[in-house]
Amino acid sequence: MMLIKIGGGEQINLDAIITDLASLEQPFIIVHGANVLRDQLARRLGMEKTILTSVSGYSSVFSDQDALDVIMMSYSGLRNKQIVELCQRNGINALGLTGLDGRLVQGERNKGIRVRENGKTLIKRDLSGKPRSINVELLSLLLGQGYCPVLTIPIVDENGFAINSENDDIVAQIASNLELDSVIQLIEAPGFLDDPDDEGSLIRQMSISELQAREARVEGRIKRKLLALTRLCQGGKTRVIIADGRAEQPVINALEGAGTHIS
Repeated sequence: MMLIKIGGGEQINLDAIITDLASLEQPFIIVHGANVLRDQLARRLGMEKTILTSVSGYSSVFSDQDALDVIMMSYSGLRNKQIVELCQRNGINALGLTGLDGRLVQGERNKGIRVRENGKTLIKRDLSGKPRSINVELLSLLLGQGYCPVLTIPIVDENGFAINSENDDIVAQIASNLELDSVIQLIEAPGFLDDPDDEGSLIRQMSISELQAREARVEGRIKRKLLALTRLCQGGKTRVIIADGRAEQPVINALEGAGTHIS
């Protein structure tokens, strides 16, 4: 079984991705983002996005109730149903879900994020958290009946509240609970770049030790993504590919060797 993580960038070629998936014979799960839609909607509503950077160097979006409402409208609303519609048009019997539905992704709310502001260490609390378990029974039921789960945030916390989380962490949780042959992450770049500003600096092969070394040297959102990638690869059973989601055959290209392959 395969998991396809579709990035939320503006240039992601959704039509081509779903066309490719329709040609595959093996079952798959889709996990998707919608960060561009979220930011566009927030601006139209007059809301500012706040980025928090923890004292350990990890960045995340501050998620109060207004921010979570925008996530529900953009991620689990518009983008989720756009992908489900594309799947149905291509003969894939997709079912759109969030981690909240059926407690598909059970999370734990963050106790607080330690940040530095004006020379002081402060604790910021919001509606965000980390995935801790997957409702494997529900996923297996859907897959066994021929449905393709299309999954996104929010997830559910200990008390049944919706919370924001990182899709990279959700993917790692799914991979640790299901036997996945491959995880393909489709982004707005040819793969993992040594220099983010140079698309010619593609790294075609990476090891877990190199991921860990790079994670130790960077800060911000890329630091969080590298940490999640390391966790995803540590089991050693799943092939991980980071490939270009803008291409005409993004999934086929990745399976045939394009992008960055991590082992």
